[in-house]
Amino acid sequence: MLRKLSIIAAVAGLAFAGQALAAGHPLPPKDVKWSFEGPFGKFDQVQLQRGYKVYREVCASCHSMKLVSFRNLGDKGGPFYNEKYKNSNDNPWVKAIAKEYEVADIDSETGDPIKRPATSADHFPAPFPNEIAARGANGGALPPDMSLLAKARANGPDYIYSLLVGYVNPPAGLKIGPGQHYNPYMAGDLTAYWSGSHEKVPPGGFIAMAQPLKDGQVTFDDGTKSTLDQQAKDVSAFLMWAAEPKLEQRKQTGFAVIIYLLLLSGLLYASYKRVWRNESH
Repeated sequence: MLRKLSIIAAVAGLAFAGQALAAGHPLPPKDVKWSFEGPFGKFDQVQLQRGYKVYREVCASCHSMKLVSFRNLGDKGGPFYNEKYKNSNDNPWVKAIAKEYEVADIDSETGDPIKRPATSADHFPAPFPNEIAARGANGGALPPDMSLLAKARANGPDYIYSLLVGYVNPPAGLKIGPGQHYNPYMAGDLTAYWSGSHEKVPPGGFIAMAQPLKDGQVTFDDGTKSTLDQQAKDVSAFLMWAAEPKLEQRKQTGFAVIIYLLLLSGLLYASYKRVWRNESH
């Protein structure tokens, strides 16, 4: 009898846990077809340039990208790569972009802290001097660094794209506090804020960031229509490049290694047949 009660309790516990997990489960990210997918995929350089502009004009006001240097923009596979400039520090587009920023430095004569125009060797500067200032400007929330965001989140660019285009009006019955925004692609558990049936808790969670993009917010230099969808795709691709700038080289190396292993396997098999051809088995 006790054994049966234990089994029933365990099943009930698993069912309850399943309901709790379901309540806090966001919508699965949209499946976007990216140029860099697959074993032979490559970044679309023009898309990366548009994505950089979205980051520069919108995202950079709150989000840092401290692991990326300006010179990386001119590396092979990057948004401003030009084969004429093997050393990306010599790339004039990279130099021009760096000069648009100011970075903290020390006066070599007085030792006083100063601001100077960035060079291609500098990293992207943070928009806030410290974490306290960042939280203070964002209602207590800390905007994440975007250097590795596309690799740190499951489904990387798909997730970022889905989150950016996924803002919708909250369903009736969902209580939203000040500084919060509903997004069905954001992880969270809304059970405590939902006045309806617990079996119909809406998916997603709250996010401190208001919808950052809208149609026409950024003007693209190549004439591409600046829709919300296009901006979200472009900046997601750019963040994927920032997180894995050597993606194309890695794929090329992997392909070369596979070819080498296939040739080596053929040679080993031929050697085996030659060495043992006169031996009985």
